Amino acid sequence: MGGENKRRLPRIERAKILDAYRAGPEAVVSLFEYLQDTLLGIIEEHEVRIQELEQRGKQDSHNSSKPPSSDPPAARSYIKREKSKRRPGGQPGHEGSTLQRSASPDRVVVHRAIRCRCGQSLRQQAAEGHEKRQVFEIPRVQLQITEHQAEIKRCPACQRLARGQFPPEVKRAVQYGANLRSYVIYLKDYALLPYERLRQLMQDLFGVRLSVGTLVGIEQECAQGLKDTVELIRGQIATAAVGHFDETGLRVQGKLSWLHSASTRATTYYRVHSRRGRQAIDAMGILGTFAGVAVHDGWTCYGSYGERHGLCNAHHLRELTFQWEEGKQRWAQLLARELRRWKRLVDRAKEQGRDHLSPTTVKTIQWWYEYLLRMGMRANPPPSGAQPRRGRRKRGKAGSLVDRLWENRAHVLRFVHDFQVPFDNNLAERDLRMMKVQQKISGTFRSWEGADAFATVRSYISTIRKRRASVMEAIASIFTGQPLLPAVP
Repeated sequence: MGGENKRRLPRIERAKILDAYRAGPEAVVSLFEYLQDTLLGIIEEHEVRIQELEQRGKQDSHNSSKPPSSDPPAARSYIKREKSKRRPGGQPGHEGSTLQRSASPDRVVVHRAIRCRCGQSLRQQAAEGHEKRQVFEIPRVQLQITEHQAEIKRCPACQRLARGQFPPEVKRAVQYGANLRSYVIYLKDYALLPYERLRQLMQDLFGVRLSVGTLVGIEQECAQGLKDTVELIRGQIATAAVGHFDETGLRVQGKLSWLHSASTRATTYYRVHSRRGRQAIDAMGILGTFAGVAVHDGWTCYGSYGERHGLCNAHHLRELTFQWEEGKQRWAQLLARELRRWKRLVDRAKEQGRDHLSPTTVKTIQWWYEYLLRMGMRANPPPSGAQPRRGRRKRGKAGSLVDRLWENRAHVLRFVHDFQVPFDNNLAERDLRMMKVQQKISGTFRSWEGADAFATVRSYISTIRKRRASVMEAIASIFTGQPLLPAVP
């Protein structure tokens, strides 16, 4: 046995063994029974551990919460979906996006007919018509320098000097304009270009040489101008009827930190923190007073806030898929199928303009849900043996999944009872997806100030995109001191 087992299995001294021998057969039998129970407990724990490791090796993105990027080359890196009855390509009634001719072109270039194919000159002939073709092009952008001059005049009455007023946005003797700074923020915090590549792009496209320090300063200035606006966004989420919450790892100064997100269909709020749990969630200042339905992936820490939750069933489907494909758990296959069917039932009701299912339908769904979980309980009974000194008995992944789905059955089926609550937490996952792309591109934030600035600016840009407004116009408004925040569409 390994060193760990030697420490856990008590060593019996030779003298005590001899004492048991002298005491008679019953003492020897008791000693052997004690050793047998101890060894069986160790073996059982090792079997559970081996099973967990084997199952972990069979997990990929289609049957667990692992991202597709972690899949090995031979893995099935897709989620099984039911076949659609639609044909591939555009569907009937779909509006195309073909480039359309403009009725008012900015410039017209006439190509004259000079000579006929027979050799006759056509220079003096009048044109009877034109064949027209249009080219859509972006003109080359060049840096434009505007000098603002404020007149200085002397008053003939009092002889004092008076000076004209500069526009509010012209604050320094030499500075970059709002449009140029908007390009920097768009490319840095929306297109996710690293500082060095952004510096090269600004020089190649616009002929502007910006140092990395200047780029950092522009981002910090933008974040500072958004403080009040992003605080307003945070307040709108805190009072929403349904909020989506999630978190993901983020490296700051080379150390693992956490990016927390809170969002709705029309707003997004990000916060970077060194912790993942309650300390970070309290620092966000949303869930502590949140009275709506909190949609999340079932992480235990979220469950301690409020009483109304909606759990991500996309996570559950992947876990159920794993239990059926690898564990041959029939109940898992049936529950996954029913969850998808209930989702289609709710989606169809929404398309028909209804805001709830009939009470009979809801009761039927609840009955089937509990029936299938009881089937799972029978297939995964609690382990036998002595109760461990600390904690609960290990149930294995299948047993733990059954217990979790049973304890949270009201939260799992929240989408059936409340049509405002979605089937999954994909909205929050989409809001975090591009943040992971930023980490893959840049690796780490060199300072907490840079991470906080990025989270602030990205909160604003994501909110603007959700409200279907122009991101460039919104960013430009920040540098004029009046950030736009359109109403929810």
